[in-house]
Amino acid sequence: MTYIPVLILLLVGLAVGLGALLLTTLLGAGIPNARKNRPFECGMPSFGSAHHRFSVRFYLVAILFLLFDVEGVFFYPWAVVYRKYLSVNSFILVEMGLFVGILLIGYFYVLKKGALEWE
Repeated sequence: MTYIPVLILLLVGLAVGLGALLLTTLLGAGIPNARKNRPFECGMPSFGSAHHRFSVRFYLVAILFLLFDVEGVFFYPWAVVYRKYLSVNSFILVEMGLFVGILLIGYFYVLKKGALEWE
């Protein structure tokens, strides 16, 4: 009995989604032409092949951004409880210092390898 509102919400969401798909299929103009059928409908004429290789540096920078961004998320909980637990035990300060040290070692390693330099 307690799951009936959830079931009703699920059914309403499903009906709205299917209704939107049905309305766009029925009311939308389905007249194909050469310009609409081109890939990446951005209004600019396409040139070259859509299958070309990107430099691995793009992926490397993206992965490094995610790595340092996710590690940066760990600072927030530490900052929230810092004042509360620092008076009891200074181990939390040493632990965060080690964490920041490991981050800095990784950052300097990436800089030394030249992963963030563009030529």
